[in-house]
Amino acid sequence: MHISVRRSKDNQVLGGVIAGFCEKYDWNPAVGRILYVALSLTPIFPGIIVYLILLLIMEKPE
Repeated sequence: MHISVRRSKDNQVLGGVIAGFCEKYDWNPAVGRILYVALSLTPIFPGIIVYLILLLIMEKPE
């Protein structure tokens, strides 16, 4: 199972998941990472689990 968003090859920090979403939607990757960390620190959003799931289902960079 894959989704249409690819992980970033050029702008990755860990797996390129956040940078891949930022490239797809033309966002600044730094802002995307800050938003992700802020959401991950809230108890409502299980950020690490979501990141790992996206890492598995997103297409690998070419």
